[in-house]
Amino acid sequence: MNIFSGMVLISFETFLLVFVRMTGLFVIAPIFGRQNVPTHTKIGFAFFNALILVNTVSLQKADMDAGIFEYALLVGKEFLVGVAIGYVAYMFFSAIYTAGQLIDTQIGFGMVNVLDPLSNIQISVTSNFYYIMCMLVFLTIKGHHALIKALFDSYSLIPIGKAAFNDILLNDLLRIFAETFSIGFRICAPVTAAIIVVDVALGIISKSIPQINVFVVGIPLKLIVGMALLIITLPYFMSLIKSLTALINSETMNILKDLVPAK
Repeated sequence: MNIFSGMVLISFETFLLVFVRMTGLFVIAPIFGRQNVPTHTKIGFAFFNALILVNTVSLQKADMDAGIFEYALLVGKEFLVGVAIGYVAYMFFSAIYTAGQLIDTQIGFGMVNVLDPLSNIQISVTSNFYYIMCMLVFLTIKGHHALIKALFDSYSLIPIGKAAFNDILLNDLLRIFAETFSIGFRICAPVTAAIIVVDVALGIISKSIPQINVFVVGIPLKLIVGMALLIITLPYFMSLIKSLTALINSETMNILKDLVPAK
């Protein structure tokens, strides 16, 4: 069967709305939204995924009786649906950056930043290491497949042009934003707690033995303790990524349910 037959059956206007929702996901989602992925590659990937979708999923045609301005509004709504799905994964991946930045501040790497060519921002060394590990595990357990599947499944919940943006959706998005900080703090908690203990011990030593220069001893000591704990807690971090991926899937479904139109 001709792969373009689905576009003909549902009309080009409806296919364009499907394509726009797919594009919204690839703009912000992890892996797909990275700056090292060329724009024409993202557009082409979204286009062919939209072609596959219209040939495999039963779609409801959009109401095209309205004018050009109403259609432009539908395009905007469909784009926001795709962005909302990708936003969930993007925010949870941002928790990795937060955790790495907090750890580097504690162990003395706070001023050591590197330019991430993929996101074009300055990030800390530990953040870069954590993010690379997170991406590898995410790809290994096929988390990127889950994002595309969530977008395909969204059409069974949210027909084309029927997305409902309400206060419940806004509250859930804000809750996810706040939860990313909580996850970041939990990731860096072991290292932060150990460094606090080291600081307390150095403070006691400086009062008990004033002859010891705690600044000379403290900097390498906190670095050694921090690096040792990073290695020790790495298996815990790997398992956390798997649970984080499951959390992304569940929160994505919550967002989709928030977008379901009222009956």
